[in-house]
Amino acid sequence: MPAFIAKRLLQAVIALFGVVTLVFFLQRLTGDPVLLLVPPDASKADIETLRVALGFDQPLYVQYFQFLVGLLRFDLGQSYVQHLPVIDIIASRVPYTLSLAAGALVVAIGLGVPVGVFIAVRRHSWESRWLMGFVLVGQSMPTFWTSVLLIMLFGVVLRWLPTSGANGIASLLMPAFALGFLSMATFARVARSSVLDELEKDYVRTGHAKGLSMARIVLRHLLRNAAVPLVTISALEIANLLTGAIIIETVFAWPGLGQLTIQAISARDFPIVQGVVLIGATLAILLNLLADVLYSVIDPRIRLSGRHA
Repeated sequence: MPAFIAKRLLQAVIALFGVVTLVFFLQRLTGDPVLLLVPPDASKADIETLRVALGFDQPLYVQYFQFLVGLLRFDLGQSYVQHLPVIDIIASRVPYTLSLAAGALVVAIGLGVPVGVFIAVRRHSWESRWLMGFVLVGQSMPTFWTSVLLIMLFGVVLRWLPTSGANGIASLLMPAFALGFLSMATFARVARSSVLDELEKDYVRTGHAKGLSMARIVLRHLLRNAAVPLVTISALEIANLLTGAIIIETVFAWPGLGQLTIQAISARDFPIVQGVVLIGATLAILLNLLADVLYSVIDPRIRLSGRHA
């Protein structure tokens, strides 16, 4: 276990280095941020003074080296627009994004897994066919369109929920459901396929022969064996939820990292974009590492080397 984790951490460091390097250089291809930070009537002297103050007068490799030195000191720099440390700005937005992602994950797992299991166990019933249609609708609808429909129904027509802002649980319900609805379909499809595979196994037939009910077989034996694909998809879907939060936070004016990223990209606030990408990449890599470790906990037959026993 320690050797496996050390190897994956080394791979994580290499991956993070590649991500931040790519983002650093790609941002500089978008144009000069100084021109967005000065007023329209600024003189060339004013522009040059700001460029020197921000360090853009130095060669690109010098800027890159200073950026890496800052990362080694856990310093993400200062925002060009807000003139505050990037780490403080991101820290103020993280709770909103985490609460949104957590709510969406509850929707995705809480609806998707039971629906997928039911479709597999009762695959020849009319309820199963109806639920499969529901899953296909969830898989087909983009998150922004789901958001618009929810706003029109619950915000405009029924006026039950606020359409923007972050003012308590009521404000969280629509964005969390809109973000989690697409992932719900993914969990349902994976759960259905995994349970269908397990239903053909000998231990299920043995359980029936012993007189065990289907509910007991599913809850006590089948779900644990079917959980490995769900753990894999969970790590991927959490990363997808954080990515999808960019759209949802923009539609619902939710003050999280997604909205912050859009604002920073528009203003070419490079330090904030770099900080958000670094945190997002770190979280995605750690989630995949956690999923790999959980495999052996759920199913001891799986070795941490990544090969099936």
